[in-house]
Amino acid sequence: MSTPCDPQGGARPPELLHLRAAGVSLVLDLAGMPRVLHWGADLGDLDDAALADLRLAVRPAPAGFPVDGEVVPSVLPSQAEGWLGTPGLTGSRAGRSWSPRFAAGTPSLTSGDDGGAVLVVPAADPATGLELELVVELTPQGLVRQRATLTSTGGDPYEVGGLLLMLPVPARATTLLDFGGHWARERAPQRTAFTHGTRLRENRRGRTGFDTPYVLVAGTDDLGHRRGEAWGWHVAWSGNHRTVAERSHHHAGLLGGGELLGPGEVRLAAGESYTSPWVYGSYGEDGLDAVAARFHGWLRARPQHPRSPRPVTLNTWEAVYFDHDLVRLTELADAAAEVGAERFVLDDGWFGSRRDDTSGLGDWYVSDEVWPDGLGALIEHVTARGMQFGLWVEPEMVNPDSDLARAHPDWVLRLPDRLPRPARSQQVLDLARPEAFAHVLERLDALLTENDIAYLKWDHNRDLVDAGHGPDGVPGVHGQTLAVYRLLDALRARHPRVEIESCSSGGARVDLEILQRTDRVWASDCIDALERRSIQWWTNLLIPLELMGAHVGSSASHVTGRTASLGFRAGTALFGHLGIEWDLQQADADQRAELASWVALYKDVRGLLHTGASVHADGADPAVQVHGVVAQDGSDALFTIASIASSAQMPAGTVALPGLDPAATYHVRPQEPGGGSRGGWPTPWWGPEGIRTTGRVLAKVGVRAPHLAPEQLVLVRATRVD
Repeated sequence: MSTPCDPQGGARPPELLHLRAAGVSLVLDLAGMPRVLHWGADLGDLDDAALADLRLAVRPAPAGFPVDGEVVPSVLPSQAEGWLGTPGLTGSRAGRSWSPRFAAGTPSLTSGDDGGAVLVVPAADPATGLELELVVELTPQGLVRQRATLTSTGGDPYEVGGLLLMLPVPARATTLLDFGGHWARERAPQRTAFTHGTRLRENRRGRTGFDTPYVLVAGTDDLGHRRGEAWGWHVAWSGNHRTVAERSHHHAGLLGGGELLGPGEVRLAAGESYTSPWVYGSYGEDGLDAVAARFHGWLRARPQHPRSPRPVTLNTWEAVYFDHDLVRLTELADAAAEVGAERFVLDDGWFGSRRDDTSGLGDWYVSDEVWPDGLGALIEHVTARGMQFGLWVEPEMVNPDSDLARAHPDWVLRLPDRLPRPARSQQVLDLARPEAFAHVLERLDALLTENDIAYLKWDHNRDLVDAGHGPDGVPGVHGQTLAVYRLLDALRARHPRVEIESCSSGGARVDLEILQRTDRVWASDCIDALERRSIQWWTNLLIPLELMGAHVGSSASHVTGRTASLGFRAGTALFGHLGIEWDLQQADADQRAELASWVALYKDVRGLLHTGASVHADGADPAVQVHGVVAQDGSDALFTIASIASSAQMPAGTVALPGLDPAATYHVRPQEPGGGSRGGWPTPWWGPEGIRTTGRVLAKVGVRAPHLAPEQLVLVRATRVD
């Protein structure tokens, strides 16, 4: 049965179920545990006979398998199926009950809250005393979401070793794309061949990580942003996790993922359950931009997705660091308002003994030393200038040199006989301890209740090392991750209008589960515009621009020391949630005026940038980057052409402007203030009159790029001509 995403509530699906949405088909065989016969391009309307023939057409010959007959892995593969690859579920009862053989019960098909199709499959194995509930969902945007809940029904405690959910990809997916990285260089892409064997990525940092696979993509050889087929995979979890790509001689390929559990971290007594993280699959028939569009569309459809225009944010960190002074900060607020900022965020150093990063963390009381009259005077000054006030916090951490650590040394995540080695002079609070959780919630609630605070920059500045929980020091990352989610949920319930940014030493906590509770991510502590071009480019593969903090820094980067023009810095930060990280008191009048013009442009186009489709050109010249945003109805678009190195070509070649309506005619011209071409050799079409041509010509032929020196960019506007 072909089912668009409009199933009747609680209906029993047929044995062969065909779900369709937004150009994607998911065909499931429900004769036993769910097996995916097809995940990819829409197959059209197929009747029962056609689906039966599809199943017959893809059945393998019973040859080469480790057991008699055929072996087609389910979404939770097991040895009981004859599968000898990576198992979906590992665990045991002290070495027993380690190989479950689940029998599926009666599945049900319902409509999700967003209108998608939700398949729920119960299963049980009485021999091992385990029950399972699998959820497979196809969202209206064409995303496949899966998770599972495992319940122990009796006997000795069942220790869960791991639970990985999987989806198949076809043999033509011969390339793998995923990401590495480190602090200040997040989401660095890497490609490998998808050959036989297992590509296993494990994250043990206790947070999503700088070097998370982020989105694991299996694609065809010609994979690009606007070409090739792509199957993207994301584990939505902010703690330790595993991502798997596996291929063997008897299976074309599987993508899998789930939580990475420590020994004994999840032990289920009778009646207790473990629920896996959501894992997401996104298919793109026309490259990575199509994969991204499904993620973006799903995020934007959430009820809690930010709807108001994303305010221009000035953050004080690189302007003043720990040097907090009311006069200096009010002058900075005046300068911020002058250039058009709409939010002013006071960063680290406002609380306790926190004059540097060695003390005070965890003492969430306004410092009497620095702020003897409280934060009220600064907040009133900021709000009187028409800006929101925001505050930096790091609620999950504590300095040993703090009143909190001295009063409650047992509140630290640790092993019984030792503290973890310090990082940034701090340790991690064990928020799975009810008393520690209650204390942090009370302090944050009091800050937001007593002060007019509209925004929290929520930081997390160290990995979780030797993260033991409780008196026995059992592995604590799983409990800590869930406690952080509960803390954010409780705080948002009490203060629903306060926006929260996920910051973690920069971009080390960017995933779809933390974004269920936050309104923005800080992509990186490095705001060097050249580095940011890659970081933001690839961060955009998962999240839309309105959720990605992108700031204009000072002319010399505080992280790399590289200098860049204001146009290059601002033009790079424009494609995100624009902010400023710069001591504007040190900027001269011309610089402030130029920055104000960029802020004004952002305010003019943020409606386009934050609702449109992100597009990235597959250029032949590695020295030139072209990307942009096209309105969903194709009426308007803004592109940037950026030179990131010296090109081997002179004069500049042509560049494609992708994503426009191919049949429509567009007026294409420079967009100020990013319209200037600095190089001395003007491109003939470059000027206010520009050119008029079709979207097809712009995508297939393109336009001659202006001559740009390295680390320069220009903006191009394309407006449909009625």
